[in-house]
Parts: sequence; C-alpha cells; structure tokens
Amino acid sequence: MTHDARSALLRAALDAAARGWHVFPLRPGTKRPALHGEASCPRTGACAAGHRKWEQRATTDPDRIRTAWSRAAFNVGIATGPSGLVVVDLDMPKPEDDADTPSGVTSFHALCERTGRAVPTTRTVRTPSGGKHLYFTVPSGVRLPSTKGTLAKKIDTRAWGGYVVAAGSITPAGPYEATDGSVAAPLPSWLLSILKSAPKPVQAPSVAVTAQSRRYADTALADETRNVTTAQHGGREAALFRAARALGRFIAWGDLPRSAVEDALQGAGEAAGLTASECRSTLRSALNWSIAHNQQRRETA
Repeated sequence: MTHDARSALLRAALDAAARGWHVFPLRPGTKRPALHGEASCPRTGACAAGHRKWEQRATTDPDRIRTAWSRAAFNVGIATGPSGLVVVDLDMPKPEDDADTPSGVTSFHALCERTGRAVPTTRTVRTPSGGKHLYFTVPSGVRLPSTKGTLAKKIDTRAWGGYVVAAGSITPAGPYEATDGSVAAPLPSWLLSILKSAPKPVQAPSVAVTAQSRRYADTALADETRNVTTAQHGGREAALFRAARALGRFIAWGDLPRSAVEDALQGAGEAAGLTASECRSTLRSALNWSIAHNQQRRETA
C-alpha cells in the first residue's frame, strides 16, 4: 500500500470522526478489526471477542486517529452504536441463495411500498459487492440492537454491537464509496418502530458466568479457526463442518455473535483452500443445526 493510499485512509477516518462517528482501524485490505487480541471479526457485525474491544476503543479523537493510522494503511471501521447511528445494510444475493432471492435494495423498496412510505434519502455508501449502506441517526437516549433479516430478506441493520466499513476503505473486491447525501438523515419513525420491537440479544445469567463463558468461547473460536486453517487436502470441508457444529452452541448461548463465527470460519476455510461458496454452504447448514440443537445454556462453563 502506497503512502498516498495510507493518507487517503487517514483522511477517511478523520472525515468520519469529524461527523461525530467513532472509528477504529480494520486490518489493511480487510473488514476485520486490527485491535490486538481480535484476530477474527465479522464482515459488519460484532467482534469475535465477546467483549467487543473495538466498540470500546473506537474514537473521534483526531490525535489518536493520526497515531493509529500512522502505523499502517488501515481500513476504517465505524462503531455504529457509540456513533448514534443505525446503518441499514442492503446486501446482494449470494451464489448459494435461491435464484429468485431479491437484493436488499429490492426488498427495501418493497418494504417501503408495503408500508406506504417513500424510500428515505440519506447518506449512502456503495459496497464492493454492489450493495448499499444507508446511514441514519438515532434519537437521543434510544439504544437499538443490530439485527439480521428483521426488516426483510438481505437486509441487516448495524447499531449497538455492530460496525460498518467506512467510505474510502478498500478491499480486494473493491472500494466502499459514498454515493448519495453527505448527511445522515434521522431514522424514519416507522423504521424505528420496527427495530425497537426486534428481539433483544440473549442475556447471560450473571456477570461472572458471562466473563467465564466468553473467555471459553473466545478460546474455542481461536482453536477451531486454527483447526480449519491447518486442515489437510481431503479433510478441509469436514474440518469446517465440525468447527461450525462445535461453535454454533456458543451462538445459541449468546457468547459469540453468529457473524463473528461465520467470518472467522469463512476466512479459515478459504485460507485452507475451499472456495467461498463451499464455505458459506457448509457454514450455513452446520451452524443452523448446532444453534437449533443447543438452545439450552449450560449451567457451568
């Protein structure tokens, strides 16, 4: 990465911070947090580490940002919750989706039409896949969770516990580019109403159990990711399947966000030599099974 590219990413981080959005570094060329101890993180969701260090450390301080981005050409993550944002993520269909699966943009326009609302105009960032991120501000004092599929197919939202990749960031698939509006509009009241009624994340029984469970879950995630990465030819898909089965219980128990497990194992599977579509298909079936069969949380770690 050239010095000019690093400077451009620093400018992107400072621009976001100037808007009051809390930023943190993502590994160069990726969507994963670069903070120490968070080796495996989601494409836009919560961190693999249960404590979400990136959400705690995200900042608007220009001096801290300059210091961080002086070290490498980091992509820019925006912690949506601390930034007072909800970002509506309109995704594109994946190769393994049904042929008639609509894009997130199509689903969102249909949702607006069904509710008799105009498609809102706000700051929009185009993702490398052709999807869109719609930025909205949240009323003061309102704390919304991130959601997956609550609004419609191929529509997720990033709020507390989530993050998005900022405009100006670049991945091998392409850049994140702002296309419409420089200002994030207030979240429409009808969308706010839907998201306020979304299911809340599973609450752990106690602080002590939470800390111990998350440490155990983080260790398991690291171990299973390593097992998949080092799997030999002929056993790679089986290793990925076993890892997903093993880690799905931590998703069911609320110790790990699904997006974190999916991203960690997706990256490990591809590193081992599997195709992206092979990884996604295996992960989806194995995680769905494990989550469905592990709804009862263990009493001890």
